[in-house]
Amino acid sequence: MRAISSAKSTLGRREILRRAGLAVAGVAGGSSAINWVSPLVLPRAPRIDANRSFWALELPEVNQPLRASTDSDIVIIGGGLTGLSAAYYLRQRLPGRRVIVLEAKRCGNGASGRNGAMLLTSTADRYLIAGDDAAMDRRIHEMTVANIDRLRELALATGIDPHLDLGGALHTELGGAEGAGADVGQSAVREATATAARLRDSGIPAEYWDQERTASAIGTRFYSGAIFNPLAGQVHPGRLVAMWKRAAEQAGAEIFEDTAVVRVEEGAVHTLRTQTGIVVRAPVLLLATNAYGRRLGYLGAAAAGVWDYMACTVPLTPAQWDSLGWQSAAPYDDAQTETYYLGVTRDRRVHIGGGPVDYLFNDGTPDAHQQSARHQALHATLARLYPSLARIPFEFLWGGIVDMSLDSSPAIGRMGRHANIYYAIGYSGHGVNLTSVFGRISADLMTGREAEWAWLPYLGRLPPYLPNEPFRWLGIQARLAAVRWSESR
Repeated sequence: MRAISSAKSTLGRREILRRAGLAVAGVAGGSSAINWVSPLVLPRAPRIDANRSFWALELPEVNQPLRASTDSDIVIIGGGLTGLSAAYYLRQRLPGRRVIVLEAKRCGNGASGRNGAMLLTSTADRYLIAGDDAAMDRRIHEMTVANIDRLRELALATGIDPHLDLGGALHTELGGAEGAGADVGQSAVREATATAARLRDSGIPAEYWDQERTASAIGTRFYSGAIFNPLAGQVHPGRLVAMWKRAAEQAGAEIFEDTAVVRVEEGAVHTLRTQTGIVVRAPVLLLATNAYGRRLGYLGAAAAGVWDYMACTVPLTPAQWDSLGWQSAAPYDDAQTETYYLGVTRDRRVHIGGGPVDYLFNDGTPDAHQQSARHQALHATLARLYPSLARIPFEFLWGGIVDMSLDSSPAIGRMGRHANIYYAIGYSGHGVNLTSVFGRISADLMTGREAEWAWLPYLGRLPPYLPNEPFRWLGIQARLAAVRWSESR
């Protein structure tokens, strides 16, 4: 588990896809005929697997599917955090309009309900990075901090506690007692110290913690230090989905689950057809499909569906918890290119995710052997970080696709011949908080408040183009191999 220096690794896994895109762009451009024909020859789309995470235990009860064709003012495809929050805000802004949410499986079945539970500020491309535009960094940071306050308010209004634990979060630097070498550790310390200072100067609270303080907070000396974000924290993703679903329904939105849309016929009034032959017509459509938009022929070139893995232990006994030494209970992620992220639940389970990711040709699904190998590797990493957990088994194992854009920047806007299809995409592992920010912005765009967001750099854009297969697979595999070779040296 050696790693490259912090200066090279602070971009995290988003750098994998960015460089992969650069690597294959020239090839795809020079082979444009193959790139264009590929989706016709290889029309496969990502399979929608059931959510088997620990968080799924507290997902909300499943609603009945839509059983009769109907009309609506607005239709939202996707019952994750983006879709549910957008439905809530739309009904607040348009109380007399009909808003329908169509979910293929159950609300929270995708990344919204099986993520790493870290509630972070800012966006993936700006998180704890002192960029050239300090004023914009601060404004985006403040936008996401304000959303955390909204989550608190909504928890009280709905009566559902999403386990908001806002004691901060750490971004750990490599090079501790068992991590990378001393030269890497010293480099990481210098870089992190300077970054924290620049963030504070720009108005974003951040602290550099040395190795002793980091070890005292999270119970491992694997890291040389960390940047502490005091305004971040963690949440229970299943309960967060339940909170947003109740909020949307209380506001008057209609949510139909087990209702997979298989075709969209665009027009001034869209016609949506489900797998059971039901038809829904609406003049406005929101694609809140995350990595699954390609199933409907949308946004496939905007993001790649990368397989990420997670696991959660059995509850620790009081003695095991005390020996762990994770005094702060704050979650953290590390500075490796293929990031690991860890946290603890209120019932004293330790969960870990990340590490090596998988991209399978044409949105394939890893087989059982491959998934098992990834989960075994997660346990080995957990034991290396916390030797006292070496014999503590995982009780829950899961994985699934997350959407990753080439530049790790999200995108929100509208498209289509009639400019009446809205989208939000590209959260790149930062979606637990950002999804409901973009749900609110989506509602504003659909209700004539676009001018309020003219300052937002993610408005009206799509992420850089991702080529089709086979170029996509070749580029991502090449970059993954290069990263793993570099970090194994």
